[in-house]
Amino acid sequence: MTTATELHTPAPPATAGPGGNGRWWALVVLAMAQLMVVLDATIVNIALPTAQQDLGFSDASRQWVVTGYALAFGSLLLLGGRLSDFFGRKRMFLIGLIGFALASALGGAANGIEMLIVARALQGAFGAALAPAALSLLATTFTDPADRGKAFGIFGAISGAGGAVGLLLGGVLSEYASWRWCLYVNLVIAAVAVAGALVKLADERVTSRNKLDMPGVVTSVGGLVGVVFGLGKVETDGWGAASVLVPLFAGVVLLVAFVVIELRVPHPLLPLRVVLDRNRGGAYASIAISGAGMFGIFLFLTFYMTKYLHFSQIQTGLAFLPMLAAIMTTATTAGSILTPKIGPRPLVPVGALIAAGGMAYMTRLGLDSSYHFGVLPGLIIIGLGLGLVFAPTQNAATSGVEHGDAGVASAMINTMQQIGGSIGTALLSSFAASAGTHYAQTHAPSALLPARAELAGFHTVFWWSCGFFLVAAVVATLLFRTGPLDVDPDAPPAMAH
Repeated sequence: MTTATELHTPAPPATAGPGGNGRWWALVVLAMAQLMVVLDATIVNIALPTAQQDLGFSDASRQWVVTGYALAFGSLLLLGGRLSDFFGRKRMFLIGLIGFALASALGGAANGIEMLIVARALQGAFGAALAPAALSLLATTFTDPADRGKAFGIFGAISGAGGAVGLLLGGVLSEYASWRWCLYVNLVIAAVAVAGALVKLADERVTSRNKLDMPGVVTSVGGLVGVVFGLGKVETDGWGAASVLVPLFAGVVLLVAFVVIELRVPHPLLPLRVVLDRNRGGAYASIAISGAGMFGIFLFLTFYMTKYLHFSQIQTGLAFLPMLAAIMTTATTAGSILTPKIGPRPLVPVGALIAAGGMAYMTRLGLDSSYHFGVLPGLIIIGLGLGLVFAPTQNAATSGVEHGDAGVASAMINTMQQIGGSIGTALLSSFAASAGTHYAQTHAPSALLPARAELAGFHTVFWWSCGFFLVAAVVATLLFRTGPLDVDPDAPPAMAH
């Protein structure tokens, strides 16, 4: 098999040397691109009600604005990651950035639901090229353990906080400009990131390419589409519907076929050595389970604040800022100080347990709770925990991987987060509806019964999210190895401590 060093020959880095600030400017560029991809998952949700009113589409069609993005992004990530290994990460990064911006412009100019859905699917496709390229460029740019810890701390903080930024920015733009600016804003971010990438990003030269594993591409894309599509239909159609069960079953079958193919082909799309390493496997599992738990925070807490605290869109976005600050605090301190010294094993379980505690606190919310005493403490606790989860897992997901596999290793962390979020969406929405119905059927009718039934659904979601984080803590404890992460195997000797 072709080795990683045959695939990539290091090019002179675009820095002023190991002590220069060129790499840190590169981090700024990569972080901007990551922020654009992450915030787009929530910013459009805020804009959807006004977009629906403006374009006049149905509730059933509205779901496809979200699902179209998730389907394309989730299913094409592995292919995007491998293409960045084959054709150069900087090249795929630029293609992803420019394509994402153009797709955003198309969506902003949409004159009907069809054009908006196509634009969102294109955003997802170019995001699938952009996200793994950004993370793998980060992994190959920062090979010194101490600098790598700081860089991944910042990058992890942005990944964790991007959803809250999207809620705030979406509220501001929807209220003071137009829902269309929730898409047009990507043109501004992308323009700055493209200019920065051309000046500050360096990549390794690709000297040889293996044949692309087309059976692996077909089965992985088909399998992920089936799983994400099936889970996306649960909320509207229910678990027993053929529209849910058929794509889910087909998706699982195709993913099993994908694993079998990857074991047999000479140059697999996803070499199983990438996944079977304990630290990387622990990172993928932890981020998937935490991703399922995170859904309970953003969606249902947004419902609670707008309906029962009577917050506007902007107030709701601002309400999440303390959580964002908490994520930034622990992600940057844990990433820069602790991860290089002790590794992810103590940090990720502790972070997941703290987040679980925050979700348990949220179950105390009542119809008359206040933001300052009911919501805020829980948000801060959850944020402190998530910062300890995101930075070390993203670092571990790409540590010790050969440079020729960096793109696909980076793609896996995004894929697992996407699948985890899709599972969380399906499960928690279903649990909330069931719990609300059960409460309404088992309590005496009153004027407050509908509100109390809905709140019972929220409490059920918060308890399940708490459970997801507890499972993530156990899985991280069992899978991660003790001690610092492996040094980059392809790093120059001077940079490997």
